[in-house]
Amino acid sequence: MANNSLRRELRTLGAVMLGLGSMIGTGVFVSLGLAAGLAGPAVVLAVPLAGALALCNGLSSAQLAARFPVAGGTYEYAHRVGWAPFGLLAGVMFLIAKSASAATAVLALAAYLLEPFVGVGGLMIPAALALLVMLTVVVLEGLRRTNTVNTVIVAVTLLGLAVFVAVSLPRLEPDQLRFDLSRVSSDAAAGSPAPSIGWPDLLHAAALAFVAYTGYGRIATLGEEVSEPRRTIPRAILLTVLLCIVVYAAVALAAVGLAGPSRFAELARGGAPLQALAESAGFPRWSLWAITAAAVTAMLGVVLNLLLGLSRVALAMARRRHLPHLFARIDAKTATPGPAVVLVAVVIALLAIAGSIRAAWSLSAVTVLIYYAITNAAALRLPPDARLYPRIISWIGLIGCLGLAAFIEPIYWVAAAALIALTLVWHLATRRHTAQP
Repeated sequence: MANNSLRRELRTLGAVMLGLGSMIGTGVFVSLGLAAGLAGPAVVLAVPLAGALALCNGLSSAQLAARFPVAGGTYEYAHRVGWAPFGLLAGVMFLIAKSASAATAVLALAAYLLEPFVGVGGLMIPAALALLVMLTVVVLEGLRRTNTVNTVIVAVTLLGLAVFVAVSLPRLEPDQLRFDLSRVSSDAAAGSPAPSIGWPDLLHAAALAFVAYTGYGRIATLGEEVSEPRRTIPRAILLTVLLCIVVYAAVALAAVGLAGPSRFAELARGGAPLQALAESAGFPRWSLWAITAAAVTAMLGVVLNLLLGLSRVALAMARRRHLPHLFARIDAKTATPGPAVVLVAVVIALLAIAGSIRAAWSLSAVTVLIYYAITNAAALRLPPDARLYPRIISWIGLIGCLGLAAFIEPIYWVAAAALIALTLVWHLATRRHTAQP
């Protein structure tokens, strides 16, 4: 028999592992290469810049999650602080952004699995859909079993990345890491010993890299299932973001120093850049298998955790009748919102069918930056007794999100503007029937 409650069984270590499982995946195996194609060797600056903004956003999310420890993330927080239209907008932006991220992850996972055996070819999309079905079944088994699988995934991923960085160090070429930020142009200066990188390119790269950090939001989104949320959520988010900054910076430094930013970016478009880099650099066979295993487990972790987080937002939206109430159903045995999990799996599948990693990631970037702008704005509305950190942190997060979003290609802003307009119409059409918590 179904009920409408989730169990509080997630502690600090489990929350950190879920955050890492959501972040160390497409971020390190896909977005670093995309960012390197824009910023060149200055990607080593774009990565910590994006991480600093993510930390501000993470602290805003932590305050809201500690104040309102319920499922739904910013969708629910904005409603709780009196911003119902922005709450619905946040829900829509999250579903689109993270479904696009999940589609990117499952496509990249398929590429990593196919490449060593038969090549990617036309098999990437069918393989991605098959993998998505299998991971959906795992999530339907419940949070406790999912978190155990996720912990194993994170451990294998971190080990494989450590192998990549360690084997790369003796092979690094220092000249590949030189750059000049003195010009507002991405063209190399004639006779210059280092490529000239423009600030717009650096900030565009940071916007794409930012998406890689937003997995910490899964901790907040699962707030209704966290034990002692006021203490656990802020601690887990802080630890997760700091660990990821270190991991991303180390991998970016190793990859760019190994092959140069242009080669790294070219390989990223194929979906398996670190594996290809390692092969071309003549890594030992045992290390190639470790890197491939890390990539596979990382993508598995991302899709697994995104299915969790997205389904909880869909659950919250169904509770307020922004989605059909069917999706608010929770299975009593597994404490899992099964219909919501299936719904988000279908959305991810539709985006994966498009087959473009770059397009999915750029759409994810602009929509997730809007989502976190709303998160920071909601945190600014918290009363003084509910605030855990100074207001300036949320102001930096708000301005930073809107600022970085401006550097993404206009076509994705047009898509985001259309979504915003449709969402506001949706709000006006449904506000009389929206349920209250």
